[in-house]
Amino acid sequence: MKIAVVKNILEANDRIAQENRALFDENGVTVMNLMSSPGAGKTSLLEKTIQALKGDLTLGVIEGDIQSSKDAERIARMDIPVVQINTGGACHLDGNMIRDTFGEFNFEELDLLVVENVGNLVCPAEFKVGEDFKAMILSVTEGEDKPAKYPLMFHESSVLLINKTDLLPYVDCTVEGIREEALKINPHLVIFEISCRTGDGLEAWYDWLKQEVRARKKA
Repeated sequence: MKIAVVKNILEANDRIAQENRALFDENGVTVMNLMSSPGAGKTSLLEKTIQALKGDLTLGVIEGDIQSSKDAERIARMDIPVVQINTGGACHLDGNMIRDTFGEFNFEELDLLVVENVGNLVCPAEFKVGEDFKAMILSVTEGEDKPAKYPLMFHESSVLLINKTDLLPYVDCTVEGIREEALKINPHLVIFEISCRTGDGLEAWYDWLKQEVRARKKA
């Protein structure tokens, strides 16, 4: 019975996510579902990315957290539309939560909508929200074993950003080790090595993201 209930929940969410996706496609909006564990650097990456792309693309953000509006307040200071979703305990965002924010955005004017999911390496990978692709961040402080421990997150993601590379001299972890373990799970992952603190590697990420958005605009 429990298996049937979980299956029904996921199927219902998939239907709503497909409806969301149809609306995004109709308006030519690229949607990225950004995921990571708490503290890996999602909001820091988002701030850097907005700052770099704001002159080229029109962006909007949906922030997901269990409580507080701290991340949305950080993004709002960058003068782009942002909506905070507080799940009140749920460890992920889903299609219905995303749909409830639609009245806050003018999709005809957006190029890129970023959904910053709740910090968690499990549930966000299971629930579609209507995104074009999932991107995840793994900081080097988390270790090389995370792909093996949380394979669905790596399997479902199109992009892996290995963050906090400036801390490599101080941790028992290597980028090569993370790459090897992640690619065992998903050989098609696009991987960027970055430091949001120093800016290393971010230009390649910005270029890739701009290309993705422009390619979808032309489709």
